[in-house]
This record gives sequence, C-alpha cells and structure tokens, in this order.
Amino acid sequence: MSSVSLIVKVPGKLMIAGEYAVLEPNQKCVVAAVNRYVTVFIRPSSQYKISLPDRGLKDVAWEINSEGIQFSVSDIALDFVLNSISAAIQYLQEKSVKLSPFQLEVKSELDDTASGKKYGLGSSAAVVTAVIYAIIHFHSRRENHIDLEEIFKLSTIVHFRTQGSGSGADIAAATYGGWLEYSAFDSSWLLSELNKGEELSELIGKSWPNLLIRSLTPPSLLQLAVGWTKEAASTAAMIKKVKSISQQNMEAYSEFIRESSRSVSQLIGGFDTDDYKKSIAALEQNRRALAKLGENAGIIIETEKLKILCNTAEIYGSGKSSGAGGGDCGIAFVRSYAEREKLYEAWEAAGILPLDLTVAQEGILLIEGTNSI
Repeated sequence: MSSVSLIVKVPGKLMIAGEYAVLEPNQKCVVAAVNRYVTVFIRPSSQYKISLPDRGLKDVAWEINSEGIQFSVSDIALDFVLNSISAAIQYLQEKSVKLSPFQLEVKSELDDTASGKKYGLGSSAAVVTAVIYAIIHFHSRRENHIDLEEIFKLSTIVHFRTQGSGSGADIAAATYGGWLEYSAFDSSWLLSELNKGEELSELIGKSWPNLLIRSLTPPSLLQLAVGWTKEAASTAAMIKKVKSISQQNMEAYSEFIRESSRSVSQLIGGFDTDDYKKSIAALEQNRRALAKLGENAGIIIETEKLKILCNTAEIYGSGKSSGAGGGDCGIAFVRSYAEREKLYEAWEAAGILPLDLTVAQEGILLIEGTNSI
C-alpha cells in the first residue's frame, strides 16, 4: 500500500473564442485555464471511500467487483467521478500496476459559494482530470514520467463517454494550463475506436486525427476581464439546439463556421504577433458570429445580461459570451489595467459580478506528503 498522501489541483477554464465551431472537424478555438481549482485529496486507506463535501456526500464506500465499480449510494453527482475511477483503474491494470485501497475527497471552487450556481468554468472536466491524475500518480509514483498527453487523452475519453459530447478543450486547459490554441479530435473516429473495445493504453498511444494543442502567449498590453451574469446555463442543451441548425439550415451554419474560423485565426495571429488591437477586434468579430448563429438557430446565446456585459466592454475594448452562452460568464479584452477597473465598475452598476480571475499558467499541480483530507 502507498504510504504518502497527495493533493492534486486542476484549474478551471474559460472559452475565449471558437465555441460551437470547435466541435466541427479542423476548427480551432482559443481556451484559457483560470485560477479557480478543483482539488482532489488522496490517501492510503483500509477501504475504498470517496467524499464530495460540496454535494453533501461523505465517506461513500465503493468496491471493485466483476461488474466494475460499485458505489454504496446512487447519486448523479458521482457519475463523472465513478467513470474517472473506473478508467484510471483499468489503465493501471493494463499496465500491471498493483492496486492499493485509497480514500478520495473532491472539492471545487469553480461554482459560486453563496448560491451554488455554476460560473461555467468547466467543473466536470477539471474533476475528471484531477481524479484520474491523482489515482495514477498515487499508484505509479513516477511524477517526472507521467505523460500529460496520456492524462489528457484518458480524461477526454471519460468526459466524452459520460457527457456524450464535447471538444476536449476544457480538458486541455485543465491538463496543460495557460492560453491554448486547440483543435478537437475527430469525434466519429474516437467513437469508432471506443466501440472496438481495445485497451485504453493502446487507444491513448495512438495519434488522434485532427487533435492540436499549442501554447499561446497573449499580447503584452492585453488585459482579460471576466464578468458573471448570475444566470446558469446548460451547455449540453445549448449544443443540442445549435446542432439542429446544422441539419436544418446548412447555409447559415456554414456561414457561422467560416466567420468563426476567420475571427479565431485573427485572434491567434494577434497573439503570435503581440498585437493587442488585432486581438480586441478578433474577439468582437467572434461575438458577431455567435450572435448571428443564435438568431438563425432561434436560441438566446446572448442573454440581456450578457448583452449589457458585451456592449459595456466595447466602450473599453471588446467583449463576448464565454462558452455556450445562455448565461454564465462573459469576457472582455481591454487595453490597460486602468480600463479594466473602469469596466468592472460599470459591470457592477449593471448587476454583473466581476470575477477576480487570472490565467493559470500551469495545469495539473501536485503536492506530496500531506495528511489533509
């Protein structure tokens, strides 16, 4: 049995540009990790147990049997964790690693503490990534040799299976941190590979078609601002509605893909050339593309609060919804720290809560030798 307890911290994410479009083949997005974390504590134990105090779940016992992982209670909040544990254990068994009983505790600061409403920072992706890394490192003890690409792919498989969709951009942010240029894997290829029933380690070792993850450096003068509308949104429901327009109005959807691609390419170009003006303009273009998509699909991507957030941001730079829209957070690019402070004041006056978020330059963080759980 392993004798050292661990803490694993994984950042949340903000979609900067390219949401929805990134679900299509060879389309890019820009995503950033942020300094709000999911924290997983893992320690040796005589019995397998898990706690999710944020969900009111304490010391839930579980076991490994012929049917897989069996929890002593049934709760939808455990779905992502259960599938993460199952995949991590399967992966370790494929590597002939002997399992030791352990106790897990999962805590999140990716939601609003007072209301419990989500900010839209990718909590399920961060939970999956943190749980998988914690279990694998707890057993393998090879900190300097754990391949982040393996963690990303294994976490992506779990998240994709559990949610039934997703680009993996939030997993990339959780794993690698910083600002990222991202192009999603071919989802039909991944489904086909999963249906073959091959070992996870074999699938993880393959090259995934279309997948691209590249670190970006933002323009030196660019400031990121984040505001929360205090309205929650369902990403899965929004994606389903957008998918319907891709089937019913292909011309409008194709136009959105072209406009999104242009704006994301311009944004990446602005980052690569240290051009904050180009980056600000690109964010505004991406907002327009999303707004037109919402109109054509008959869905509200920009709520009234998000509209106020974005229009106010355009006084100082540019702004847009982040992620699926329909609530949650909006972001802005402005030209200086002073203008960001003015923007925050204007947002507060409009009932929008500025969030004290910065880009987390590192992804998975590991602390060894703790007794806290």
